[in-house]
Amino acid sequence: MNCYVRVMMAHCTSFVCMAALLCWITAVSLAQEIHNAEEDAIKASRADPVLVGAGDIASCDDLAGAEATAKLIDKIPGTVMAVGDLAYPDGSEEQFANCYGPTWGRFRQRTRPAAGNHEYHKGTPSAYNHYFGSAAGDPAKAYYSYDLGTWHIVVLNSECAEVGGCAATSPQGLWLKQDLAQHPSTCTLAYFHQPLFSSGGKHGNNLEMKPFWDLLYEAAAELVINGHDHNYERFAPQDPEGHLREGRGIREFVVGTGGKNSHRRMGVVQPNSEVRNDDTFGVLKLTLHATGYDWEFVPENGKTFSDKGSGVCH
Repeated sequence: MNCYVRVMMAHCTSFVCMAALLCWITAVSLAQEIHNAEEDAIKASRADPVLVGAGDIASCDDLAGAEATAKLIDKIPGTVMAVGDLAYPDGSEEQFANCYGPTWGRFRQRTRPAAGNHEYHKGTPSAYNHYFGSAAGDPAKAYYSYDLGTWHIVVLNSECAEVGGCAATSPQGLWLKQDLAQHPSTCTLAYFHQPLFSSGGKHGNNLEMKPFWDLLYEAAAELVINGHDHNYERFAPQDPEGHLREGRGIREFVVGTGGKNSHRRMGVVQPNSEVRNDDTFGVLKLTLHATGYDWEFVPENGKTFSDKGSGVCH
């Protein structure tokens, strides 16, 4: 309480006077709260954007993992990337409503999803498209792009057979080349479900993704985010052939840690794999600066594994 208020209270003896003074104090306090809230909103609008998420999320036979990672995102503002295999086992309307919905579904309005192989178990990702609507891009393609701050974000469809292939000359490959040419941003990031490089014992490397990498590498992209193997892995910057390229290569993260209740052990460790974990659910938080980025793997409550660092855009 400031000196002015103390003096006023000392000289204010009547009930009416005290009531008026209390009203004045309340009004001043409310004005200060509004001012502070406005300042916080201005600071938030000026802050660098955050992209947060994972793949391999809601398994209808056990939602504990998906709920654990959803609780992490509850506390992390920003755009949510859901990197494929979102509702197990079949990506049906019922499974999106009853399994993904109660967990990561609470972030639907700020989610930009990617399709995975389980979204296609019924032949087409119709439930996925119905659930996310225009946020998932053209329903016949399920690949699209958007801008986030100064970054250009590309979301690709790694279910190649379902969309006419993933070769450079396929419809998706031609679209990707054109999209990258039309968006020559300083910083570029792509996410899609199946990784080119992975030490996961279940799936491992998928060479069908190499044309994506060829085009992204040519465009000097910084980051690729994948899922599919149910573990976490970070690679050093490398080229599409798997050669270390510090200062020029693409850094890949495999983040199949969204909650699917089947952690999968690592297999043969691939070249340039820097960090691996196969027993912790969690999400990858990326803070996207104008000329660089920070990464942080945020683990589920009760686990201690984490990974963080930063990089500079090419």
